[in-house]
Parts: sequence; structure tokens; C-alpha cells
Amino acid sequence: MKIIRCDLTHAEAILAILNEAIVNTTALYDYHPRTPAMMQAWFDAKNKDRYPVVGAVNDAGELMGFASYGTFRGFPAYKYTVEHSVYIDTRFRRQGLGKTLLNEIIAAAVAQEYHLLIGGIDAANSPSIALHRSLGFTHCASIQQAGFKFGRWLDLEFYQLILPSPTHPIDG
Repeated sequence: MKIIRCDLTHAEAILAILNEAIVNTTALYDYHPRTPAMMQAWFDAKNKDRYPVVGAVNDAGELMGFASYGTFRGFPAYKYTVEHSVYIDTRFRRQGLGKTLLNEIIAAAVAQEYHLLIGGIDAANSPSIALHRSLGFTHCASIQQAGFKFGRWLDLEFYQLILPSPTHPIDG
């Protein structure tokens, strides 16, 4: 396995991983699978804002999972905070890929001088919560009945990791 920077050539594999999560899980509070055009826009936004998309690729060249981060909230004072996502192809779960990819995202956030990583996690997603806790993330908020999917209310929990960067934060 190797870690790569994903680009548009990986859009189809990323789309398949995301759409599986949309259709079958509460990892994404979305109802409808995404389209190739949506992936183009997603990559355009990531590139514009210099947000990394990292992936794990096996020896056969298959994308096993990916991770990224993006805007937490669109107000200027949140400029040092990003919200991340990690998704693993169902065939490769429970192999430690989530931890590897999340560590890559943490390193990228430090290198880009962000101060806070936020993860929004469905409260029933105990594997993701355990992963985040294992890397030092702490629970910082719960929103009960934040979403409705699969005929039930979903609770959303937020986990945060405070980073040692930036070295010289500034207002404005």
C-alpha cells in the first residue's frame, strides 16, 4: 500500500466510495448518490482552496480509501479550523487504513498551519469514534436528532484535535 495525493483521475473511485456510504450508511447525511459533475466541482473547490485529498492505493492500483478536509464555517475567524472526512472502500475496512489516512490529514493540516481539525461523526458510528479517540481527538459537541435518514433520527457528534500550528496566528 502507498499513500498518494488524489486528483481527478481518482474521481470515479472516490465517487464509488462516497456513493456506497450515502446509499448504505449514516456516515454521510445525504440521500442521493453524487454525480461525476459533482465530483468535478468537489475537486475544483479542493484545488482552489489548496485542501489536500489523500488516498491509499494497493499494489493492484485500487484506491482503498481517501481523506480530505475543507471549510468548517465560512466566516473569516474560522480560517484556522477545517473539517475533515475519511472514507474507506467496504472491501478494505478494518485494516488500519482510516488511521493511516487520518494521520496524513493531520500532518497536512499542521503543514498548512491550521489549528483545529473537526470531525462530524454519526453518534452510532463507533468505529469512527474509536479511531478519532485513538489519535487524540476529544468529544466537543453533540447535536441530538440533527438528521433524519433511513426512517430514524440521527445524532451528530463532533470531535476535535487541537494542533500545535500556526506558529504566528493573525487576525483578519
